This record gives sequence, C-alpha cells and structure tokens, in this order.
Amino acid sequence: MDFFERQRQVKRMSFRLVLLYVLAVLAIVAVVCLAVAWALGAFEAPAAELAWLMFWTAVLTGGAILLASLFRTIGLRAGGGKVARDLGGVLVPEDTTDLRLRRLRNVVEEVALASGVPVPEVYVLEDEPGINAFAAGWSPADAAIAVTRGALDRLNRDELQGVIAHEFSHVLNGDMRINIRLIGLLFGILFLAIVGRTFLYAGAFGGGRDRRDNQGSNPLPLIGIALIVAGSIGVFAGRLIQASVSRQREYLADASAVQFTRQTSGIAGALKKIGGLETGSRLSTPKIDEVGHMLFGEARLRSLFATHPPLADRIRALEPGFDPAQLDVLARRWRAAPPSGLVEDAAMGLSPAEQGGQLPDQDTRMAVRPDAVAASVGAPQQPAYQRAESILERFPPEILARARRGDTAPSLVFGLLLSEQPEVADSQLAALRERHGEAAVADTVAAAGWLTGLHPLLRLPLAQLCFPALRAHPAATRQDLLGTIDALTRADGRVSVFEYALSRLLHRDLYEATYDTPPWPVRTHSLATCRNAIASLLAVLARAGHPDEASADRAYHVGLAMILPGQPMPMTAPQHGVLALDAAWPLLDGLAPQDKSLLIQAVVAVISEDGTMTVTEQELTRTICGMLHCPLPPLTTLPA
Repeated sequence: MDFFERQRQVKRMSFRLVLLYVLAVLAIVAVVCLAVAWALGAFEAPAAELAWLMFWTAVLTGGAILLASLFRTIGLRAGGGKVARDLGGVLVPEDTTDLRLRRLRNVVEEVALASGVPVPEVYVLEDEPGINAFAAGWSPADAAIAVTRGALDRLNRDELQGVIAHEFSHVLNGDMRINIRLIGLLFGILFLAIVGRTFLYAGAFGGGRDRRDNQGSNPLPLIGIALIVAGSIGVFAGRLIQASVSRQREYLADASAVQFTRQTSGIAGALKKIGGLETGSRLSTPKIDEVGHMLFGEARLRSLFATHPPLADRIRALEPGFDPAQLDVLARRWRAAPPSGLVEDAAMGLSPAEQGGQLPDQDTRMAVRPDAVAASVGAPQQPAYQRAESILERFPPEILARARRGDTAPSLVFGLLLSEQPEVADSQLAALRERHGEAAVADTVAAAGWLTGLHPLLRLPLAQLCFPALRAHPAATRQDLLGTIDALTRADGRVSVFEYALSRLLHRDLYEATYDTPPWPVRTHSLATCRNAIASLLAVLARAGHPDEASADRAYHVGLAMILPGQPMPMTAPQHGVLALDAAWPLLDGLAPQDKSLLIQAVVAVISEDGTMTVTEQELTRTICGMLHCPLPPLTTLPA
C-alpha cells in the first residue's frame, strides 16, 4: 500500500472513529437518562415533566462528555512530548554519554533522515522494564518517540531499529493524529465513571446525620451507580473503538518496518523478546486505558478487546514458518540469562560506520522516473537508511553538537538560509541585526562560514537535526524564530528556489509545532481550483532549473500535461518570482492524496526534463514534497 492510499484510509478511519464515538455517547446518554428518571421516580410523573427531565439530563450528560473530551484534547495540544511526559517519560539529553541512549538517539535520527521528516523528540520511560514504544503527536512537526527502559536494555540495534521504524510508519501515515485524538475522546467517555464514583461517595458518606436519616429519599447513590454503569458502558465502548481502530494498523506498521529496513529479523526479534521475557510489553502506568492503542505491544495481559493482534500472529506474518513453541524455548533460556542488547551488538559486530556508504559527488546525475519518485513518498527503504548513516558520518562533531543545542541551533538555521549573493546576504544580515542584535549576526556569519561548501545532501538533513532544539524553545521564542525566518526570506526577493523552499519548510514545521495546524486554512481543493497555483509552481521550477527560455518552456509544458492534460496554460513568470508561491501552498497542500501524487510527478517531470536529476535538484524535490506533507526519502537508487 502506497503513502497516498494510506492517506485515504486514514481519512476513512477518522470518519469511522467519529461515528463510533457518537454512537457510544448516545448509548451512554440513554442509559443515564433512564437511570436518573428511575432514581427520581419520574416515570410516574406527567409526560411533560418526564420529557423535560430526560431532555436536561441528556444535555447535561452529553455536555459533560463533550467538555471532558475537549478539555483532555486541549491538554494534549503541547504535542507528543506532553503524552510522553504524562507517562513518566524523560527527555534524552543531546549530550548524553550513556551508550544505550546514544544508540537510541542515533537510530531515531537515522530513521528520521531516511524518512524525510523532522527529527522528533526522544523520550525514555525509565521505570518500565517491559519492551514497548510509541509515537505521539498531531503531525511530524510536533512528534515524539518514546521507548521503555526494557527496550533499551534488551533489544539489539537491529531490533531497536525495527521498533523505531514501526513507530515512524505511524508518524508518516498520519496514525498519530488519530491516536492522540482517540485519547481525548476516550477520556470523555470514561469521565462519567469518575463522576459516578463521586456521586456514590457523596450520597453514601456525605451530608451528616440528616442525610442518613433521610437516605430513602436521597437519589445521589442511585444516580452515582447509574453513572458508574454508564461509565462501564463507556469503558466497553472505548475498548471496542481502540480495537477496531488499532489492530489492523499494527500489521501494516510491522510490514512497513520490514519494507523500510529490508529485513525481518529486527522487528521479529523484538516481538520474540516480548513473548519470551517475563515482563513482556506490559506497562505499569495507570493510564493504560488511554494509551494502549498507540503502543508497539499490548500493555496488559490479553483481553477480549485487545488493541493489538496476537503476538504469534504478528511474528508469523513476518516469518511464515514461525512455531509459537519457540517462545517457550526462549522463555526458558532467558529466565536464566536475560538478553542484553549491547552485548548482542558487540557479538554481531554492528557498526554504523561500516554500514553507511559514500555520498555522491555534487555533479552526479541520477536517472529518475516521475511515477517511481511519487511511489517512494513515505516509503523509505534500506538504501535510504544507509544514506542517512552516511549523512550523519559526514557532519563534523562540532556541527552535530551545535545542531542539537537550543542556544546554537538557531544560528545554524540562519546560516543555512543566508544567501551566497553578497548584496542579498547584506540585506538578510541587516534584518537579523534589527531583530536579534549584533551577537546573532556574528554567530550566523560564523555558522555560514562552517557551512561553506556543504554538500547539497547535507543541507535539508541539517535543518531536520536542528528542529528538536528549535522546537524545545518556549512558544514566544519560537514565534520570534518564525518572524526571523520570514524576514530572512523576504529581505531580498533574489533568493534561490531551494533557499526559499527550505525557509518555508522550516517556517511551516515550527508553526505546526507551536499551533498544531499548518499556517494556512486546512481545506480540501480540487485540481480545477488549483490550476493557477499549479501553473505558478511549475513555472518557478522551470525557470529556475533550465538555462534558456525554450528548455524552460518545454519542461513546463511536460509537467503541465502530466497533471492538467488538455488544459493549455501558457508559462508566465510570476510577478513576485519565487515569493509568489506563498499564495500557492495553501491550495496545493489541500489537494486530495491522489492529486498530490500527480503533482509530485509533474514537479519531477519539470525538474528532470531530460530524465535525470542533480543532487541539488533531488534535494529541491524533497523540500517541495515536504511542503506538501509528502515526506520523500533520499533518492539513492536508479528507478527501473
């Protein structure tokens, strides 16, 4: 299943989630209405009074559920890190010397670079000995990855990579947004049980002697019991919703992890360790009911409405010849000597330096096919992981250290955006001086000096590596960074398409991390309503990538015929050059998934009119795809 088909499935799943939630709320409201009427003896009252009581009971009950859901959802607006911290997660420091934590951070960075998404925050659940993990967030821009201490201690590098790749499939496919929305909805459904216990306690123990003497006329205990029963229905409905939403996605995520890493031993080995170790994947947190659907493994002993498929079935889907009896053999072996991930790494001789490859020369041209590029969106494979490892190796240690620190990452980003044209750079530095002072200018000039001659394949990854440090700043500081990025972009219109696209991508990701929504209205658009925006994008790319008017016009029309066949539109230079695309992104990002696939194919056709791409053109393509929320892995192979 490709990325765009998965996006369509996610939309259908969101609709099903809302439908199930509405049905559950209606059932709970009906139970509460009947129980309150019975507790108050209203069935013997006139029909008008009964109807009035039922109406207000339904309004108050439904309102309480909706407000509780809204309250919990708003509380999660801080992003995936909020979920991780609520479960006891501890942020992995950028300068950690712990070998397990460094291995975890390296694996997460490699998978993020290979996937074409910002590097997420990384957390460890220190008090959880079971093997488990989850990804949380509203979008890749505010995502967090969390793993348990058991996963760090027991999994070797291949197994850890398989688990992280599984979680990244949830990031890429939009499952995270459903997961975090489901937390809010379930809280509202479960809220009535909490209120019911309060009513029961108040009715049974509150009120002093008068209440005891008049207990027969006290309806609070009966109402409390009714609310607890309704809450139990909510628990039942919540588990049913979790199971219906989650189980099939776990099979898909397992398969995606294999597709990403090109080996089954990693994720299958992690699942076997869950089955063979006494701690399994269990968690001790009291919030299991809220988060069980978003975990890598089942958080509790198996139940009727399990959020995950049976462990043996998941392993058998990866290794068809697997015999569940093997888990008993492993359990006996590990009972005496539990596995150690680092020891297994040493025994296998795993070394990222040996796995990575060399980056291509800057003038290397790669043969591409538009449909093959579109098919690779959201589907990183082993060559992309090897490229990510090579990229991390190419960065000097001091640049990596600065990219991971909140006080130095901004100057690196500003240095990335600084134009190579002196007059443009002077305008940008003047804007930077006005906003942040002379010290920021000096730091940016120094950073630009370090980045001089930076391989084109390292520019976008460096921005990805800087992102967690930028996102960690308070909201007000992030707002200042957004303004600075805008100022650097608009200091002079004569910036390259790549510099413009990179600045807009950084701006959009920071905006989404701050406000949980893109910096434009989220609306659905058709190709017909986007004709002018499509033409503007293709015209900008054609003029930027081809030396003469004739070849630019030819490339433009090749791309136009691919996405808007039979709709001739002459190529005209946008009035404001590359800045004209600011008006295009809200329209293009609102295209349906299949239309986005066509647009990416058209973009590739324009950029590679001769059927090949330079390294710089590859990164421009990846940046454009990022603006469309279509993460494109590094292009490392020659599509056949």
